[in-house]
Amino acid sequence: MDLIADRGRRVTVEELNTSKLLAHAAKQVKDRKFDDVLIVDTDAHHYENENFAEILPFMENEVLKQLALAARAKGGRGSVMPSGFGYQDMGGRVTRYPLRASEKTDPGRQRDAQLGDRWMNAMGVDYSCLFPTGMLNIGLHPQKEMEFELCWAYARWVTEKALPDCNGRMYTMLCLPFSDPEGSLRMVETFGNRKGVGGFMITSVREKMQVSDNAYMKVYRAIEERGLAIAFHSGPNWGSNTFQSCNRFLSAHALGFSWFNILHCTNWVVNGMGERFPKLPVLWIEAGLAWIPFLMQRLDHEYMLRPSECPVLKKKPSDYMRDMFYSSQPMEIQDMEALETTFRMINAETQLLYASDYPHWDFDLPSTIYDLPFLTDKARHNILGGTAHKIFKLPPRNEAQKANLIKYGNYVGG
Repeated sequence: MDLIADRGRRVTVEELNTSKLLAHAAKQVKDRKFDDVLIVDTDAHHYENENFAEILPFMENEVLKQLALAARAKGGRGSVMPSGFGYQDMGGRVTRYPLRASEKTDPGRQRDAQLGDRWMNAMGVDYSCLFPTGMLNIGLHPQKEMEFELCWAYARWVTEKALPDCNGRMYTMLCLPFSDPEGSLRMVETFGNRKGVGGFMITSVREKMQVSDNAYMKVYRAIEERGLAIAFHSGPNWGSNTFQSCNRFLSAHALGFSWFNILHCTNWVVNGMGERFPKLPVLWIEAGLAWIPFLMQRLDHEYMLRPSECPVLKKKPSDYMRDMFYSSQPMEIQDMEALETTFRMINAETQLLYASDYPHWDFDLPSTIYDLPFLTDKARHNILGGTAHKIFKLPPRNEAQKANLIKYGNYVGG
């Protein structure tokens, strides 16, 4: 079978193979001796819609389950997920989008686990945090009941079916039904102690959300008490009123990822969440890095003019932002001096976490971090995996990795 790709180019199904697609990445693993470096990918994805036949039966509400199953059975005419629109495959040039379902895997083991092994081995990644893709829009669902049911069903499937088949190399931060504070608390209490759960994730793409609302305090406390982390995972929403004035996908994509995290990070900081939950690791994912120095400077400037509006704060907003963690992808590398300044401003050596965003079209290889000319060896090791090792308690996979973790002061464990 052939795929007619961009400009009429014919691509055979047989040529799609993750290991072959990442052959250059595998060469980097050898050349840079990545096997000696613990590499943790804090943002990797799968296409959970391909597993809805297994996921949806885990829904608790029988009526909503029936509606969801019926929608799926309509041959694509019905959907349980709010869908975004755009041109992620760049007109067919990113061929793994339309061809991904054709890649062959062996029966008897989860397909996502097998594909995960292939891309992780090729890139030299030891552990990856598994996130959904379509469900990153779950915050746009008009029914909070359905949002809870889908998040609940996905959490059960991930922890009971997917992760147990991943040989301990994948972990997750489960998606919270944030429109439902009580449902979110129930999720934390139910799944917080399950193997492979490193924390919980809030989808940032939401039009109505106040992260400092008192309704969520019990949720944050429950996560903090369990020694877990919380993440805000951003994304674009071209359909938002804010971005409907953008006439190019590029514009909505460039602004959207940063904007939604800017919004929620601002509310988190100025409302004193850093003071209320000082032991809770907070991660900001898939928004790039350029927005962080901008927000630090804007909030510090406003705070110095109006500190009475932030009575809980004991230091400048930028200092609270430097206490939090950030994933690297998509890292803006066009101006190396600006990037170096950004690393300095966010204390990247201790606060930045490597992320690939694989298999999405704009993913970053570990070499994106490793090859930066201004990093010390310690910073390289910390960013690629040392800091994530401490946050998520991920053991080194060989003695060389353990030795490096000890050398750079990151090792936790026996």
